[in-house]
Amino acid sequence: MPNKLYPEVVPGATIKVYQKIKEITPKGEEKERIQIFEGIVLARRGSGVSENITARKESYGIGVEKIFPLALPTIEKIEVVKRMKTRRAKLHYLKTYKKKIKEYKK
Repeated sequence: MPNKLYPEVVPGATIKVYQKIKEITPKGEEKERIQIFEGIVLARRGSGVSENITARKESYGIGVEKIFPLALPTIEKIEVVKRMKTRRAKLHYLKTYKKKIKEYKK
């Protein structure tokens, strides 16, 4: 059964998640900005409104993982940068994997 929300976001895809962030300045004003998280999708779980993706990136030598509910209202858009060829649905082995995975070719 195809996924309804963002069907092109699959494990192994490198994505950019544009998320709205509300900040409060020292003067007490509320500012809203868009924060971009670019990483590789490790897993996709759940179905329907409760569907989540787990994305991981390396930031200054430290691994950062975020779980994004796909129905989150603060997500502006999810953009697929590139897709990798994978044979697994869960790619948690990439946390310690040193080799690169191959890019998907059509």
